Amino acid sequence: LPQPDMADVKGQHQARRALEVAAAGGHNLLLAGPPGTGKTMLASRLAGILPPLTQDESLEVAAVRSVCGLPIMERWGHRPFRNPHHTSSSVALVGGGSRPRPGEISLAHQGVLFLDELPEFDRHVLEVLREPMESAQILISRANHQRRFPARFQLVAAMNPCPCGHLGDPRQRCHCSPAQIQRYQSRLSGPLLDRIDLQVEVPALPATQLTDRTPGEASASVRERVLAARRRQQARGHLNAHLPGSELEAACALSSDERQWFASVLDRLNLSARAYHRVLRVALTLADLSGETRVGKAQLMEAIGYRQLDRMLKANDPMRA
Repeated sequence: LPQPDMADVKGQHQARRALEVAAAGGHNLLLAGPPGTGKTMLASRLAGILPPLTQDESLEVAAVRSVCGLPIMERWGHRPFRNPHHTSSSVALVGGGSRPRPGEISLAHQGVLFLDELPEFDRHVLEVLREPMESAQILISRANHQRRFPARFQLVAAMNPCPCGHLGDPRQRCHCSPAQIQRYQSRLSGPLLDRIDLQVEVPALPATQLTDRTPGEASASVRERVLAARRRQQARGHLNAHLPGSELEAACALSSDERQWFASVLDRLNLSARAYHRVLRVALTLADLSGETRVGKAQLMEAIGYRQLDRMLKANDPMRA
């Protein structure tokens, strides 16, 4: 079966760019916007711009599928794309049972885990994602069994900005109260959001863009840039999303003036210490995509622009500030 293609996506230039950056650096991505703006369409195209699986990665994916009783040759060499429903339990998502079996995060190993309507997931279910997002594995302990499953997945999530979905939507008025909006958005914990490097608004498009028949850039040409950026990261030994802090600082090579400016901007935006390194990692990916040998203010400014939801949530919820 052919992969969904980026050429089908109308407009949404910032979200398309964020998808490319996510693919290039292995970054987690959150798309926020009203219904019908293309969030799911965008998310479903990430796997198609990622590098194909290596033979070793294909064997890892096949091993997980085999344990779950799924056919192992189906889409051999293609990145997995898993899309569990928001009613999924923590066992369905991370694995478990009396005889532990892998969950969705392990079936998404070496691929994409897409969580649509993110705030609709049970808060506990989302919190159990935090540890495997850091360690790329999940340990399931039962009375007589302890199993460790791989879980190196790339998270892509989508959400409406409010319960009715129309906050900031010029096409339809939002009917939610400030308290309802704050309660809805607070379902996402700060520590979970901190682990999502790219947070992008996907606005409603004007009719002129929706009816434009000009195809967007195809996945194949986007993938070429992604592969070139990944080759630069291979020389460092890690994808940028997983680059240790000390190596990250050296790779970015900020001048003292740039470092001081960057720290003052993050302080002014009230972003967390964890967000400091998240922004740096994205800035390094932007430099890799443009063929730059170091990170400059242009990359830092664009990377800071991808922390939109952090700022929106802090504005709506003083307890996060």
